[in-house]
Amino acid sequence: MLYQSTRGSEKRISSAQAIAQGLSEDGGLYVPESYPELSRQIIEELAAKPYKDRAAHIMSSFLSDFTTEEISIFADEAYSAPGFSDSRIAPLHKLNDNTYFLELWHGPTCAFKDMALQMLPRLLTAALKKTDEKRDVCVLVATSGDTGKAALEGFKDVPGTKIMIFYPSEGVSDVQQLQMATQEGGNVNVAAVIGNFDDAQTGVKNIFSDTVLREELSKAGVFLSSANSINWGRLVPQIAYYVSAYCDLLAAGRIEYGSKINFCVPTGNFGNILAGYYAKKMGLPIGKLICASNRNDVLTDFINTGKYDRNRQFYTTASPSMDILVSSNLERLIFELSGKNGAAVTQYMSTLSSAGHYEVPEHMADEIRHIFASGMCSEEDTMSTVFKVFNESKYLMDTHTAVAYKVLSDYRNETGDNTPAVVVSTASPFKFCDSVLDALGAPQKSGSGLELLDALWAATGAPVPGPLAGLKGKTPRFDSVVPVEQMKDEVLKFLRG
Repeated sequence: MLYQSTRGSEKRISSAQAIAQGLSEDGGLYVPESYPELSRQIIEELAAKPYKDRAAHIMSSFLSDFTTEEISIFADEAYSAPGFSDSRIAPLHKLNDNTYFLELWHGPTCAFKDMALQMLPRLLTAALKKTDEKRDVCVLVATSGDTGKAALEGFKDVPGTKIMIFYPSEGVSDVQQLQMATQEGGNVNVAAVIGNFDDAQTGVKNIFSDTVLREELSKAGVFLSSANSINWGRLVPQIAYYVSAYCDLLAAGRIEYGSKINFCVPTGNFGNILAGYYAKKMGLPIGKLICASNRNDVLTDFINTGKYDRNRQFYTTASPSMDILVSSNLERLIFELSGKNGAAVTQYMSTLSSAGHYEVPEHMADEIRHIFASGMCSEEDTMSTVFKVFNESKYLMDTHTAVAYKVLSDYRNETGDNTPAVVVSTASPFKFCDSVLDALGAPQKSGSGLELLDALWAATGAPVPGPLAGLKGKTPRFDSVVPVEQMKDEVLKFLRG
């Protein structure tokens, strides 16, 4: 299977090349030329298999220049103990007869990014060998919280790689910040950026597009790649957990083959829900993909109106991983729904960069609304949802999952659509202790996020995840705080040692 850029370049490359490069030289994102089919026979066969086999099948169908044996080995290494605390890897929690939580936070960093970032380093290092790349790779990442730690953990001490993480200085939780600041490994570096996630993401994109810098690094035997979801190697493992959720419902007899299910996904950068869209294109029986936003509801407005406008107030919320106004992966959806019109996508992205907004034609907007539904959850509703579900069902969720559950409830009330639905649960509640404790009305002691881990355990009886409990006693290694315009200098300083 070959890959092309969303910006319309005629050049076609292999999956290994797409993963190694991360971002196309024309600024576009790589997408597959076609999509493999998920037949009834395949889905029923996968339903009888463990998660790692399901993931291996999905990834192999997209990554044709990797052998089936390679992908199976990678999946076995990525999705196993001790990395994942639950042997099911992505278990479904039943709330009631038509509502389930897909728990994607049982990995080593307690967030859904582990589902992809335990695979990406393996895919990337193999891709470098397949493309005969002799240079070392420096992986650059802008993170709103969870991607940073998951990428650091995945690439820690991987030979031939270095990884540099940038996160917004005021935009992550205490636990997220400490996870990154205490990261072990001789090839890692972390810096906070003065500003929000969009500032950090823009800074990283500017570094990628700096041709002079690329040439300078290449002469020094280094090239840049990405672990953000702009890299196809990040997205393809995420398709697997949508398929797995359907397989689990089928295997448990809760649905029959062909029955459609809805997914409600808390999303800011659009990568997570886009993986669901790709699963739907492959033939997975998905009804609606429901996009859940917090107060930074640029995606909700776009789905409802066809107009994307980042010229709005930016809010720092209790669901910080969704505090994003420029959703990079939306470009891939626009490319598909425009009939793979790279020139049109280039114009949309240029207008977004220069004016901060763009609008798609009405026929495309109609198609988007046919596939997706959307909704926004306020801060007050986020908190009340955490409290209500725990009080009624003793199910403890984080703030991002609460956003999705509230949006799903609103969607059902507004449409009467009671199709079985899966809420994609993206993080352990212990990553956002202060907000969850506030939501529960539990008394808090002043102190660090680590001290609040025990407070949340005391308030709920839920066990503190091992990877987070293990942060106690660790000393932060990284404390750099830089303005956006100095991000390139920070990268150079890191690479020069």
